[in-house]
Amino acid sequence: MSEHRRKPPQPQGGGRAAARRGQSGPSSGRRAAPRGATGSPSDYGLGLGSESEEQSYNGRPETRRAVQRSTGGRRRAAEPMGARRGDPTGPGRGRGRSAPGRKRLIDYPRADRYGWQRWMPSWKLVTGLFIGFVGSLVAAAGIGYAMVGIPDIDKTATAQNNVYYWKDGSQMVASGGETNRQNVSLAQIPEEMRWAVISQENKTFYDDNGIDPKGIARAVFNMARGGQTQGGSTITQQYVKNAMLNDQSQTISRKLKEIFVSIKVGADVDKDEIIEGYLNSAYYGRGAYGIQAAARAYFDKDAIKLDPGECAFLAATLKGATYYDPAGSTSIDPVNATPEKNSKRALLQMQDTLDKMVEYGHLDAAKRAQYTTLPKWKNPRTNNDLKGQIGYLVDLANGYLVTNSKETGVTQNRLTQGGLSIYTTFDKNKVKDLEASVTKVQKANIKPKERPGTDTHVQFGGASVEPDTGAIRAIYGGEDATKHFTDNADQTGAQVGSTFKPFVLAAAMTWGVRDPDLGSSQAQDERTIVSPKSLFSGKNKLKIEDYNQTVWKNEKGEEWLQTNDGNESYGTAPKFNIDLREAMRESVNSAFVQLGMDVGLDKVKDAAISAGLREGSLTGTTFPSFSIGISDPSAIRMAGAYATFAASGKQRDPYSVEKVTSEDGQIFTHKTETQQAFTSKVADNVTDVLKTVVEKGTGTNAQLTGREVAGKTGTTDGNKSAWFVGYTPQLSTAVTMFRLDDNEKNKNRTFLKMFGTGGQEKIHGASFPAQIWHDYMEDALKGTPTEDFPEPEPIGEVVNAEPTPTPTPTFTETEEDETTPSPSPSITATQTQPSPSATSTCTTFFGCDDEDTGGTDAGTTDGGTGDSSSPSPTDTSTEETSNGNQNGGLFRGSSG
Repeated sequence: MSEHRRKPPQPQGGGRAAARRGQSGPSSGRRAAPRGATGSPSDYGLGLGSESEEQSYNGRPETRRAVQRSTGGRRRAAEPMGARRGDPTGPGRGRGRSAPGRKRLIDYPRADRYGWQRWMPSWKLVTGLFIGFVGSLVAAAGIGYAMVGIPDIDKTATAQNNVYYWKDGSQMVASGGETNRQNVSLAQIPEEMRWAVISQENKTFYDDNGIDPKGIARAVFNMARGGQTQGGSTITQQYVKNAMLNDQSQTISRKLKEIFVSIKVGADVDKDEIIEGYLNSAYYGRGAYGIQAAARAYFDKDAIKLDPGECAFLAATLKGATYYDPAGSTSIDPVNATPEKNSKRALLQMQDTLDKMVEYGHLDAAKRAQYTTLPKWKNPRTNNDLKGQIGYLVDLANGYLVTNSKETGVTQNRLTQGGLSIYTTFDKNKVKDLEASVTKVQKANIKPKERPGTDTHVQFGGASVEPDTGAIRAIYGGEDATKHFTDNADQTGAQVGSTFKPFVLAAAMTWGVRDPDLGSSQAQDERTIVSPKSLFSGKNKLKIEDYNQTVWKNEKGEEWLQTNDGNESYGTAPKFNIDLREAMRESVNSAFVQLGMDVGLDKVKDAAISAGLREGSLTGTTFPSFSIGISDPSAIRMAGAYATFAASGKQRDPYSVEKVTSEDGQIFTHKTETQQAFTSKVADNVTDVLKTVVEKGTGTNAQLTGREVAGKTGTTDGNKSAWFVGYTPQLSTAVTMFRLDDNEKNKNRTFLKMFGTGGQEKIHGASFPAQIWHDYMEDALKGTPTEDFPEPEPIGEVVNAEPTPTPTPTFTETEEDETTPSPSPSITATQTQPSPSATSTCTTFFGCDDEDTGGTDAGTTDGGTGDSSSPSPTDTSTEETSNGNQNGGLFRGSSG
């Protein structure tokens, strides 16, 4: 073996190695152990000085102890090359311990622990931090308490009017934010009112110190999660917030200020003074601040005269009058704040309050038993400035702002504080013109004293929308906002009948009909766009088929026989085919019901929503009659949806406020958003078909002098509502008429039949609604330039086209010889229906009687739907469930 690879061991006592060690001094690092090493420091080249020093220790134990003394401890594990054991600056410096004799103020991570124990704080550290944290909170609370004072009530508990402006900038009315309050002493407030509020809101009021720590913690937790802070306030806190703090924001800083002020008020102010101040400053709804104003607003009496039931009711309104005022607040929340829901909610809360008063010993049980129903309340509007249409306009503007508070920045609370300048879209002259047109027709034809059985409870509603912007220019909400406070322009629950048919046509031109020979999935993809010249059966009592030509049956296995108005068939026998333009002109139900089935009711629904109707107003979407108007959108939404056709398919949501300002500057400015609901080709073709309705169909009463008009009549089965919706390029207007006993105490309100109303056999969309539409539009468009609709481009294919028969010498029946793809409008025939077979029994479900069960359209010239042809027992078109306020609200749930 080469000497370069292995050298024999050198003697321990001397030689060149020993001399070399003596010359080099301490080693710069540890060397690899040579073979045969004994484990002693000398074996590893651990230099301890000169050779003579090395030999001064007697044996290995003393040498090892010397090494330990020099390195500061026991022998350690091997360290990286180049690191000197015991060197405090080297990378092999132990486990992060402090240098000997050096202590840290906070021993964390802990120097005398290893692994996970290093990161576990000691009990001393935890205790110290907790004491420091609590001490900081106490110090902060003390500083905060010392810094706040009790605010001056008279300077902060005031509110201003909101000023509403017309489209032209002139003032409409100043209302809605004024302080309707008359302070009264505790002696003038019934004792039951005091205990009703205490029992429901804060039963420990006379014992607490002004705050509820648990409630505060809950409120702070909710606020941290982005929720509401309500739920943690005592009566004292609510009094401070209502009467002393200008800032009503839901922020931590405001909440802390409220807490500090409440503690100070609780310590320095007498409890009777606090409850008196609270009852005089709280908001009860209807613009009423304080118990005296509330007693006048709801019961037209002084506070001192309130009975226990009325006191418990007013205590309920303190939870939020929007949802506890029996009159309803549908302009703010059309779904949840209806009169019915609010009345039920208020009654439950009132009863709960009375029960708690008995439980806590504040009311005798026998006396409590006298109050089991809501007290008799009065109409909410008493302000003469809100008479006529003004009240409806103000409600509509307020509802738009609050419903869209995320965009507008105006909450209900901000609205009641007042001081806002609200610039609306309403045109003063158009509002007057629409009201005058309704009044003219109503006075001339509706005579409840002469015909009490037919002319009572007759109501009208209307709305006018600008197609280019979506701005609402006029509405008619009812006779007087201070007498009839349900806005008939914004929500009624009245079915729209055949005015729904244009959405079926738009769906057929957009998506097309499905091929009956294809499977369902393939048929969805392979469709045929429909031309207005397409042919569909106008046969009365037509057996409706699904797109694949199987007879449609409901969940009970019953077939659907679709009737036409007056049980009349349209088209040429024997097939009674009629093109869609003709079917729209004559409002033929059977043709549009079958078209809807061929297109798919889901597509019909999509078309209606794309045009601007709200999904919540669409009912019976899986039944054939959906295509002929069993839904009940508002007049505003119908005018807006037809405006989409007028604007060549561009949809813009109706809105009622242009901008809002305050003394601090601009708060909100409306920005119109445009969606392309339909192609211009589709929309313009729908308009062209609807022009035919007005030119020579059911809507001839709506013709305007020198102007093109497109529109559609609508009448429902049972003759319970009638509509006309029409438009020019500049303005779209919807007018509705119905009979509804809207006495709020009538829990089973239903739409009433209009046979004989106004001295007419039946009410159709072509009669009074079309007449009102005509009179209004003539005035509203006076002075505006005449505009024509765009010329429509050809669209689609002629579906169900009949081949031209080839003449033969044996052909003898002239009726067959006259068959053409586009049958003459004048050719109609009344079908003689054979006795129904066992599989197509004509039942109430299908509707077979001329009057009440005559199918889905009871008008003589117009189509619609009705009660007797209800698709299911739960459908809202049934007489039993038709309700004047169902699904009502701000443009039927819109943001307008």
